[in-house]
Amino acid sequence: MSTSLHHRAIEHLGTSIVGGSLPAGHVVLAEQLEDELKVSRSVVREAVRVLQSLGLVETIKRVGIRVLPADRWNPFDPLVIRWRLAGDARGAQLRSLAELRSAVEPIAAELAALNAPEALRRELLEVSDAMRAAGEAGDLPLFLNLDIRFHSLLLTGSGNEMFANLVGQVAETLTGRTVLGLMPDHPSEAALRWHREVAEAIAAADSVGAREAADRIMRHSLAELEPNWRDQPRVFLQPHH
Repeated sequence: MSTSLHHRAIEHLGTSIVGGSLPAGHVVLAEQLEDELKVSRSVVREAVRVLQSLGLVETIKRVGIRVLPADRWNPFDPLVIRWRLAGDARGAQLRSLAELRSAVEPIAAELAALNAPEALRRELLEVSDAMRAAGEAGDLPLFLNLDIRFHSLLLTGSGNEMFANLVGQVAETLTGRTVLGLMPDHPSEAALRWHREVAEAIAAADSVGAREAADRIMRHSLAELEPNWRDQPRVFLQPHH
């Protein structure tokens, strides 16, 4: 099976569902998708299987492929995040992720200061220095890669496997911010300094300093991004019994 055809089918259906052009309750047939996407039945079947795993669709015998409502989607999956960032729900997605990171990353920094291996502490310092150089040079692609690496080290350095599993979501958020033009050409001096302070505190096993510096980064990020979601309604899900 062609990986590119499979990828294209997933992207087409995923963006159509998350973007709203295929609304909840809409039923589509596999034959329709074959004709529309010019792909084989096996490609459609594999794409639908992926979308089922994300909670976007369900297959019903003798009916077809039915689109599920947003409260059934997996909001933590990086693909769902990317598709939401590309659509009208961008602001709400940015808010959800920024608030999640604000809750988790300061605690992750505190735990990293207490638990991280020496090699990880050293790499955090190196990455924070490289971030400053890339930021001052205005090299946004390099800065993005380093920023993703920094926050991935922070989450994995906590020694908490659930925090570590948020790396993909954070990467999609930071990538989305850059791709969507929501990052300044030169990151602020304060943000560069705070990243260095997080790294230094973790290197020195200063758990309180690490948490406070990470909290400053997150609050700065929230304030910077807030205009993107000011008019976006919040989502109140019913708790599952």
